[in-house]
Amino acid sequence: MPAILPWVSHGLERARLLGDYRAGRIDESAVHDADFLLVAAANFHGYPTDKVCPICDEPGLRTVYWVHGDELGRRTNTARSLEEIDEFSRQGLTFDLHEVEVCPACKWNFLMRTTMVLPQESPQREPKE
Repeated sequence: MPAILPWVSHGLERARLLGDYRAGRIDESAVHDADFLLVAAANFHGYPTDKVCPICDEPGLRTVYWVHGDELGRRTNTARSLEEIDEFSRQGLTFDLHEVEVCPACKWNFLMRTTMVLPQESPQREPKE
């Protein structure tokens, strides 16, 4: 398991945005703005949740993990599985991790949490005799 710093939650901002949307203070386009790549990442790399979409009430809300960081090289700014994230940490890489909630049905998306992943320490091996 990678070493993960404490998560920073964006739940209060999510609640504010949803409240503004339901009160009619923001346009529908502000909550249906997931682009094609994010929806594709949700469908192919995302993890299903047991929650319904807060906008369209459809089941199928998904969680997608995005990695960002110079040490990742060409792998930065991409959706990754939890197994790949663990592997990056085992390789000694430090990077930011974003957890994004996505509804493929209506294109709702929100950055739920962010953190930094640190390199895993290699277990010390006993010297051979």
